[in-house]
Amino acid sequence: MRAPVVAYLELACLSYAEDDDEAPRRAAAAAQLLAEHPVIARTDPHVAAAASDVDSLARQLADDPEAVNRAGGPHDWPPLLYLCYARHDRSLDEAAVLATARLLLESGADPDARFHWQGLDPPFTALTGAFGGGERGQPPHPHAIALARVLLDAGADPNDGQTLYNRQFTPDDSHLELLFAYGLGRGEAGAALLRDQLRWAITHGMTDRARLLAAHGVDVETPFPSGPTPAALALTSGYPEMVAALGVPAPTLTPPDALTAAALTADRATWDALRAEHPDEIESLRAQRPGLTVWAASHGRPGAVGILLDAGWPVDAMGRTDVPRDDPWQTALHAAAQAGDVALARDLLARGADPTIRDAQFGGTPGDWARFFQHPEVAALLTPTDPDGP
Repeated sequence: MRAPVVAYLELACLSYAEDDDEAPRRAAAAAQLLAEHPVIARTDPHVAAAASDVDSLARQLADDPEAVNRAGGPHDWPPLLYLCYARHDRSLDEAAVLATARLLLESGADPDARFHWQGLDPPFTALTGAFGGGERGQPPHPHAIALARVLLDAGADPNDGQTLYNRQFTPDDSHLELLFAYGLGRGEAGAALLRDQLRWAITHGMTDRARLLAAHGVDVETPFPSGPTPAALALTSGYPEMVAALGVPAPTLTPPDALTAAALTADRATWDALRAEHPDEIESLRAQRPGLTVWAASHGRPGAVGILLDAGWPVDAMGRTDVPRDDPWQTALHAAAQAGDVALARDLLARGADPTIRDAQFGGTPGDWARFFQHPEVAALLTPTDPDGP
């Protein structure tokens, strides 16, 4: 029965290589496969764990106690990981899921079971699977918080770098609230993880998260390794309201940083005053932050984009949409396409933006980005000059 076992486990568990729109098809296929081959849950502990079939799993572990931590299935995981990464049935009974988890843990399963996705660090753990998330927005387990609590009660390490990374992209803080209750942030390593979380929250305008981190004692005053203090980083990322969330005084900025802050908040009066006071700083800032227009566009700041373009920033300058750095990855037009911002895309085109430029990460035009992020109106606007077609 190896073939149905492998196929079921591949379908039942999170795939970090496929898009969300594949999830319903995979779930339906997994359910059909299990219905056609019910014996696989009764004879394979990995399948029983993924299906939360606690009775079948109990019988198998009674006959073969070593199976509790035996790697197997298509991913070479122990049963606990298949349970935590299962996403085949959103209606799974919570009691069955938690009973399955407790059975495995009480039988000796490692609550910190892990694997290295594509060989990378930090490892993906059982907690990572329960909480879900990631760059593709993978869903959490249907009973994520309850399942994670069972793992933490059994000794899972709350200072889980991959869990924190995967969940940082959305504003939901339920994972942090639970992890704090179990000791998140303790020790030097834990403190470093939370400083990384603070930096992401600041640069992405997550004021509630920044406030939560500050309330739990995360250092909000020491400069980050690259130089700026958290408050200065907030201002130069375009989020002045973050300073109050951090509970620190507003910092005094250097002229280039003050210009950046004024531009990103579309504060033209302050921008004009600073330009008059420091006329040589614009050229210097443009050289230091050539991709500032990309950051402004990616954070929904069309007024900021306009100020920068009027001041001489090239309309096709490349930067990054994910962090405020100037690696030459995408253009402002890519950012507008990702956001579905028709007005900004139209303005950029009117200013001479080139819709045929390909980004450095994926080799896509702005039109490709509009189609990928399902923004047909922007895609239609770009189609006449899009080399990849409609």
